[in-house]
Amino acid sequence: MNATDQLNDALREQIQARLSRFPVRRAEVDDAHHAAVAITVTDTGFGADLPGLPAYTAWHPAPALILTRRSERLRNHAGQWAFPGGRLDPGETPVETALREMEEEVGVRLGTEVVLGQLDDFVTRSGFVMTPIVVWGGGGLRTTPNPDEVASVHRIPLTEFLRPDAPMLSEMPGSEHPVLRMPVGTDHIAAPTAALIYQFREVCLLDRETRVAHYEQPSFAWR
Repeated sequence: MNATDQLNDALREQIQARLSRFPVRRAEVDDAHHAAVAITVTDTGFGADLPGLPAYTAWHPAPALILTRRSERLRNHAGQWAFPGGRLDPGETPVETALREMEEEVGVRLGTEVVLGQLDDFVTRSGFVMTPIVVWGGGGLRTTPNPDEVASVHRIPLTEFLRPDAPMLSEMPGSEHPVLRMPVGTDHIAAPTAALIYQFREVCLLDRETRVAHYEQPSFAWR
């Protein structure tokens, strides 16, 4: 992928075509431990608000992904970076769960027609299987965070995930695999969310068949 400065039909078709060719890997999971997340492509809107990010404006929108910082009120993974998502309700499919969580967490209602495809399941150290659903949110998406679940909503430009210093890998004592992080501005996002971002980058933006299930997660993500 070259410059990602246009949120248009060509980008949507490119992502959808690459996902359609990608041989997705599924993990074994029981109903109580299956979760789904929405990887939603939209634009930067009125600007990214993280230290070190360029000052994107409504006059120069760029393609972006929606990420959240989880509320400090939550019992598990409070304050961590995340995609909108959660556990499957009885009888739900991963697609239904991802779209429901988008509405519940960030106030965005989308239909199944905007689903572009799926990436590999990712097994977390906390015992869940995350199914990533890639969604086309389009331009001008308005979000309203649910304060019970979300501390803040961020639109991270796709160009951030194409930085030459991404991904960041570090050793984990006792593990043969490194911890994966993705830099954003002067901050970083850790796996498992970072692993999903990295696979989205590789498959959807760079057209590479890259696997991420082996990457480790930092100890704070295990709980």
